[in-house]
Amino acid sequence: MPLTFQPRVLLVWLVTLVMALSCLTGHAQTVTTGPDSARVSTPDVNDSLRRTEKLFGWRVTRPQKAALLALALPGSGQIYNRQYWKLPLVYGGLGGVGYLLVAYQSRYKEYVKGKKQFIAAQNAGTPITVAQLSGSRVNQEGTITNVQRGIVFYRRNRDTFIAYTALVYGVTILDALVAAHLRDFDISEDLSMRFDPAILPSSSFKQPATGLALTFTLK
Repeated sequence: MPLTFQPRVLLVWLVTLVMALSCLTGHAQTVTTGPDSARVSTPDVNDSLRRTEKLFGWRVTRPQKAALLALALPGSGQIYNRQYWKLPLVYGGLGGVGYLLVAYQSRYKEYVKGKKQFIAAQNAGTPITVAQLSGSRVNQEGTITNVQRGIVFYRRNRDTFIAYTALVYGVTILDALVAAHLRDFDISEDLSMRFDPAILPSSSFKQPATGLALTFTLK
C-alpha cells in the first residue's frame, strides 16, 4: 500500500518530543552542613498558585491560565509562559501527526467509496473491475479483497493517529501547566555572596558551635 509508516520511528519521535518539552527548570535548594561548610539560601518567592489573573472574566491562577490557553489554542500556553523556543516543537509535533492523520483518513474514504462503487455495480447487474473504480490508488489494488484490506489498514492507522494527536496535544497542555508553576522561580546565575554569623549544630559537643555562614543570594 502506498502510504506506510514505521511505528517504532513514530515512537522514538514522540518520546523525543516529550523529552524536549519536559526540559523544565530546576530549582535551587538550601544545604546546611558542618561548621566548615557553606550555607546557600534563596529568597522567598510568591507561590504561583496564589497569584491570580483574569481570563475571559474569570479569576484563575497562572498555571490554570496557561493550561486553558494551551487547550484553546496550541502554543498559546507556551507564549504566555514566554517560552517561545518551544513553539517549533509544539507546531512541529502537532503538524506531523496531524498531517498523517489527514492522509490516512483521506485514503480510508477513497477505499470505502471504491468498495461501495464496486458493490453497487454488482447489484445493478453491470459488474466492473477494480481498475475501473474511481480513485488513483484504489483502482491499482487489482482485486476487491485488496480493497477491503486497504480499508482495514487505513482505518486502523487513522485511529492510531487520532490517539497520537491527542497525546501530543495533551503533552503541550501539561508542559504549559508545569512551566507556569515554575515561572516565578528565580534561577538566574547572578549571585551575591556574604558572610553571616550562624549557630551550627555540633556532633562532638553538647553546646552548638558558632561560626560564619557563607550565604549566596539570587538576585
